[in-house]
Formats: sequence, C-alpha cells, structure tokens
Amino acid sequence: MSIYTKSGDQGKTTLLFGGEISKSDIRCEAYGTIDQAVSVMGIAKSNTTDKEIKNIISQIQKDLFIVAAELATDKANYNKLKKNYDIVTEQMVIKIEKYIDSLLEKFTLPNDFILPGTSTISATIDFSRTIIRTSERRVVEIKESGNLINPQILIFLNRISDLLFVLGRYHDRNQNFELATK
Repeated sequence: MSIYTKSGDQGKTTLLFGGEISKSDIRCEAYGTIDQAVSVMGIAKSNTTDKEIKNIISQIQKDLFIVAAELATDKANYNKLKKNYDIVTEQMVIKIEKYIDSLLEKFTLPNDFILPGTSTISATIDFSRTIIRTSERRVVEIKESGNLINPQILIFLNRISDLLFVLGRYHDRNQNFELATK
C-alpha cells in the first residue's frame, strides 16, 4: 500500500464515506487543528511519569479522533458514519466534566490568571489547549454556516479545553504557579 495517493496534489481532499472538498475548507481547518492538538498532547503524554495524566490524555486523544471523523464527514454521509463509528455524545461531555471535578478535588486552583511554563509538560498541555480553542472557533464557523451536524461537538471541545487547563495545573500542583496578576 502506498502512503501517497497524489489525490491531494491539486488542493483537494476526500471526506470520510465520500465527497471531496478544498483543503482550505473550514472543516479541514477544524479537524486539522484537532490533529495538531492530538500530536502536541502526545509530547506531554510521552514525557510525564504520572499515570493518571497519561491515561486522561490518551482518552482525550481517542475522543478527539471521534470529533475529527465527524467533522470530516459530509452531511449526506452522516448516517453511514453513525452506523460504523462512535459519534460525540452528551455522555462524553459528562465524562470530561467528571475528569475535571475529580482533578479539582485533589488540589486548589488559584483564583488568578496562571502563566504557562511552570513545567514543560504543563506548557505542552497548555499549547494543546490553545490549539483546541482554535478548532473550537472553526467549529463555531461551521455551526454559523449551518453545517454542524452534531451540536455536542462544540460543547465537547469547550469542555476539553477546560480539562486541559485543569490537567496542566494538576500536573504542577506541587509547584508554585507564576501568576499573571500578582
């Protein structure tokens, strides 16, 4: 099997279950930034020794593949996606909220703006959070254009960015945070 298909050489890409769009399409931008975030999370995951953080990041990465698959599916083929793959659900959002609540029970989060960089791992988690925020903005554009099929995606991305913020602080919970406002 060849890794290169040459089908993208003219600036087009194929969606899951068919359909072709420009690589500049907002959907490509949305799922492309998710791909960036997943990759950056891999840096944090590979460098931390904290098993809980590794497990949470792995779960986030897997869930983000579900988001990307939905964003890479044309409306006309959405039922095929649902038949063959998971989609983002309210239960997934609730699971992320439970992760956040569980982590916040284990340390006190300062009530100030925290500067990234307390550690390389938390800074990497923060970097992935900012990439998720970019994807979230692209998904808002998709929604505003009337092309967001599953509204849970936007809610889910918002919660993922919250979780990543908390996860970075959790990683550094035994260190002094540098506050932006003090």
